[in-house]
Amino acid sequence: MKKFFVLSLFSIANLFAQNQPVDSIKEIDLITKTIIRKDSIPNSASDSIPQKKLIVKERYTNDDLKRIDSLLVEAKLYSPLFDSVPYIINDKDLVTNVTPVVTPELLKERLALINQETPFNLAFNPALERVINNYLKYRKKYYPALMSRAKYFFPMFERYLDQYDIPLEMKYLAIVESSLRPQIKSRVGATGLWQFMYGTGKQYKLAVNSYVDERQDPVKSTIAACKYLTFLHGLFNDWDLALAAYNSGPGNVLKAIKRSGGYRNYWNIRPFLPRETAGYVPAFYATMYIFKYADELGLYPESPKIFNFQTDTIQVKRTVSFDQIAEKIDINTEMLSFLNPQYKIDIIPFVKKKKFSIRLPRNKTIDFLEKEKEIYALAAAEDSLREKPLPKYFEMDKRIRYKVRSGDYLGKIAIKFGVRVKDIKRWNNMRNSNLRAGQRLYIYPRRM
Repeated sequence: MKKFFVLSLFSIANLFAQNQPVDSIKEIDLITKTIIRKDSIPNSASDSIPQKKLIVKERYTNDDLKRIDSLLVEAKLYSPLFDSVPYIINDKDLVTNVTPVVTPELLKERLALINQETPFNLAFNPALERVINNYLKYRKKYYPALMSRAKYFFPMFERYLDQYDIPLEMKYLAIVESSLRPQIKSRVGATGLWQFMYGTGKQYKLAVNSYVDERQDPVKSTIAACKYLTFLHGLFNDWDLALAAYNSGPGNVLKAIKRSGGYRNYWNIRPFLPRETAGYVPAFYATMYIFKYADELGLYPESPKIFNFQTDTIQVKRTVSFDQIAEKIDINTEMLSFLNPQYKIDIIPFVKKKKFSIRLPRNKTIDFLEKEKEIYALAAAEDSLREKPLPKYFEMDKRIRYKVRSGDYLGKIAIKFGVRVKDIKRWNNMRNSNLRAGQRLYIYPRRM
């Protein structure tokens, strides 16, 4: 009799089929069709197992699984449809027999050199070696884009880390937390570069409302992270334990110390930490190593969109939208969204006694100042056409769902329903104008 077991992939496959780019889904489907046989379920089993929920897997290779994992990770890293990034490789996902990319001897030598320059404990051990080699073997191709984002964010992080007397290497924590994507949100609601929960964000005075989420503000969230890390280090007097507490909470770290018999070295209390935290600090160490030795590992950043020193901020004097700014100065809304991720619907509100500013490329600040009156006049003219000064809300029963067809673009759809492109983007929380066939859009039509 053939050996078989049940693999519950149906819900995962269905999730990706709904959200992922067509090429990735076709490739995943092609792989799964070659390794999964639905007809291998014996009659006695098929009578008791719901066919739509379970798929039976007969045999597959490690290469098949690695290829599927690579496709799914790539989709998550680059698609805005996913709310979390699988940067951390948990113990259960580590490939234990991976061919070393870096020999143990060389890794020991390099970690020892880093360890001399940092307060973190980067001593070599087999667990950390496996994590580093897994990243270099299976995730290496993602680092050029990640390093490009780091070119923009790291100088900003270092400024405030230095101000709060926190090790500069703590900048790698934002990679582990968010892959340097300010607008990312976890399934439990943690948001931003430093992944603050709503309550913690409010504790550190990060405003969250319908228009602004300062957990997504690179500067304000970094300052809040520095304050929180300072508190955690004061509690444990150890940066490794502060890292673990940042992820799991200080209570879980204190419990792990107690359960371990009083040990305070991270590796000694690791078995007593929550499962998700066990892979958290090693991911931080691995990231630090990879960035420190990027050249030797053949990793080079893509060209960044812009450097932080090439930007400046201007305080706005009235409510204004990204579209209105882009209409008057030569800048696209995608760049404005990248530089100002804290504005949730691409509108900068104006509130008395509360200062809101716009970050612009430095070579566009003069254009903004020269045309500031024109921008505000445009905003005032558009406001006068609305019932309220902020975006007009429509009754839900007037809303339709439109299925994008081949050849559609936002301008064409806007004309069809008598609305504006920027309204379609706002209704659907779109950061750019890209569409794909089959995509569903919410529309509040003025004509049918």
